[in-house]
Amino acid sequence: MKSIFIFAILISVMTVSCKKDYHKPLKDTVNGPAAGNPDGNYPVPAEAQAEDISVPTTVVGDGTPKSCDCESFVEAVTKGGVITFNCGSEPHTIVMDETAKVVNSANPVVIIDGGGLITLSGKGKHRILYMNTCDEDQNWTTSHCDNQDHPSLTVQNITFADGNSTAEKDYDGGGAIWVRGGRFKAVNCRFFNNVCPDKGPDVGGGAIRIFDQYNDLPVYITNCTFGGAEGYGNYGSNGGALSSIGVSWTIYNSLFTHNSAIGEGGNPKQKGTPGGGSGGAIYNDGNTMTLSLYGCKIQNNSVIQHGSSIFFVTNDHSGNIHIEDCTISSNTGGSWYAVYPSISMHDDTQVTVVNSVIE
Repeated sequence: MKSIFIFAILISVMTVSCKKDYHKPLKDTVNGPAAGNPDGNYPVPAEAQAEDISVPTTVVGDGTPKSCDCESFVEAVTKGGVITFNCGSEPHTIVMDETAKVVNSANPVVIIDGGGLITLSGKGKHRILYMNTCDEDQNWTTSHCDNQDHPSLTVQNITFADGNSTAEKDYDGGGAIWVRGGRFKAVNCRFFNNVCPDKGPDVGGGAIRIFDQYNDLPVYITNCTFGGAEGYGNYGSNGGALSSIGVSWTIYNSLFTHNSAIGEGGNPKQKGTPGGGSGGAIYNDGNTMTLSLYGCKIQNNSVIQHGSSIFFVTNDHSGNIHIEDCTISSNTGGSWYAVYPSISMHDDTQVTVVNSVIE
């Protein structure tokens, strides 16, 4: 009996240790995988490309790394407009001691451009960026906060690493970025080792969580990397990389690898489970939405429950998926693959596949 007790203690210690290591910040984000699918070359329409930053509203930094800190960046986001960085000629990491929050009444346009040199790190403790048109603390600007065209938030040429939203209670999910309302777009970005809560049937988005886009227009993701190599993946209860409810996505030339949905029990959760565990890379839930993938690679993602690459469920059976010039392969775990390997969806979901490998 004594040996069994000691063994139980050892298992408990090992479990806690593994859990802690799973949330440990990366030692090196600068030399991580490049932004985008290296094999993706699908033409990108103007609305999904990077925004003009020739006339910045705020330049964070005075040319030295020391001048580019969390406080300066948070203040710049509060003001909105076009935000660029002057932190020197070498890559620089800004450690986020708090979440940068968009103020809805400050500026209808928010563009954050890292110039390919800036990493925003939550250091395994904080969500990095937040926008919510229905959050009174960030000021309501219309009587229909769930469907307004502003602010439009674009992040481009920047890395989001080690974001952690597990301590967030009011707006859960979205380890790096959480968005509700307005418009959102990410271009030439990298998302490494971001995490949201690891259990629950309706929480997700290790990297990004989104609700309520204006007029149901799609979120654009262009030439971005989510994970990209062992140790760099994002994870959470559902949607290791991306998660949304009632939101459409159009994704170009992006790479999703080594992301994980680590919840268990699905949604609604099975008896005796915490719920979750679906959508290794992408988790889409809600009504009348679309998922369009062009020139993307989705590989080596994993789940416990459903959809090791993609979980796509429209409650009213009205949504559709378009996959073109993509490779979706070597994703592991889960079940409910009635039509395509690694993609969980209703068997009557309309799916168009063009010049793509799904295996």
